[in-house]
Amino acid sequence: MNISTTIFEESPRIRLRQTNLCDLDFVIRVESREENKKFIIPWQRRKHESAINNEDIAHLIIEDKETNYPLGFIIIAGLQNPNQSIEFMRIVITEKGKGVGREALKLIKKWVFEELKANRLWLDVKVNNDRAKSVYELEGFSIEGTLRECLKIGDEFESLFLMSILKSEYEYNKRN
Repeated sequence: MNISTTIFEESPRIRLRQTNLCDLDFVIRVESREENKKFIIPWQRRKHESAINNEDIAHLIIEDKETNYPLGFIIIAGLQNPNQSIEFMRIVITEKGKGVGREALKLIKKWVFEELKANRLWLDVKVNNDRAKSVYELEGFSIEGTLRECLKIGDEFESLFLMSILKSEYEYNKRN
């Protein structure tokens, strides 16, 4: 799937736009904050650069439409997946609890299902990330299973929930 525009989706409050190399200082700074890095595995700059230049990945900035101020970022992978199954790899928000993440997730679902014509949007989330898991469930994602102790962080092992939403579920929820 060829992505030809800079702006992907927007709501009255936020827009999702393609990440530029000049955005990477922001991305790395936000990703490395203690409150964020406990729920993700931060990437090196080169990995972000590679993702920006990869046609199979959408690396997006979430920004305030009024101020153009960045509020976070999102990484989506599998845009060229022949099985129409797209991975919601990462979302990092600068200020939690203000609805920005949920609003961005709604825009991603719309883009993935309506523009990219995907059949499935999936993600994994650390089992101790209750806030994210709750938002995903509110947005129609279902837990498919648990990847038990699949991540080694220091001397500890952590588990992930595998969650997804299908196009038919997205369409049903949109109608009701």
